[in-house]
Amino acid sequence: MPSPFDRSHALIGMVHVDALPGTPRNEFSVDEICARAVVDARALAEAGFDAVMIENMHDTPYLRGEVGPEIVAGMTAVGCAVRGVFDGPLGVQILAGANAASLATAQAIDADFIRAEGFVFATVADEGLLDEAAAGKLLRYRKAIGARDIAVFADIKKKHSSHSITADLDIGATAEAAAFFGADAVVITGSATGKHTDPADVAAARAAVDLPIVVGSGGTPETLPRIFECADALIVGTFSKKDGDWRNPVDPARAKALVEAAAALRG
Repeated sequence: MPSPFDRSHALIGMVHVDALPGTPRNEFSVDEICARAVVDARALAEAGFDAVMIENMHDTPYLRGEVGPEIVAGMTAVGCAVRGVFDGPLGVQILAGANAASLATAQAIDADFIRAEGFVFATVADEGLLDEAAAGKLLRYRKAIGARDIAVFADIKKKHSSHSITADLDIGATAEAAAFFGADAVVITGSATGKHTDPADVAAARAAVDLPIVVGSGGTPETLPRIFECADALIVGTFSKKDGDWRNPVDPARAKALVEAAAALRG
């Protein structure tokens, strides 16, 4: 299957799906949500992004670990619509930590990867305690539904979380655990969406594992050179939006600036 890592300095663009039916902030029908997602996906594709990922970011406050069938159905509808305008690597994340739902959606829409929270160890997130490492159940589920070709990008020391439970484990050890438990890539972030990712954390993960390293926050044209010293890919969902606000639609000019910065690094 296609992979974001087919090209160096890869950019993964976020489509932050509008609040889905049944969630507190829902305003639009599924058809309207799909149409708005397509606009963002098309803008990312036309800018030259290497991959796109859909995420139910607007579904706050998030449920912990599981979501209802209406969310899976809504994300599947969005994914099918996005797939119609973007034929490159496509990813899915369903918050918060609804990794099996992400995988089922990804299989239904012919996606290539998911982003998984809580893959190893435990963490205290803003939606509550993620107290059971997901890897064992998730990879068995992936095997059971015949979705082995869908890669799992595992967050380690995830954003919007306290890591006091695992304070004696550095990020390198956490990356090693994710690799041992079967992650296909690891994702490293700053403290919150759009926040700077510490290059020392990226370097530590790079030294610890022979897996693709994805930076998940803080990407701008100015930070790309430092990020790509050790990272293989960058997920962008803040800078690429109008006024640098993840809640807004994709700004084609800002998206293009990122693509041009990555291209310059490739030489």
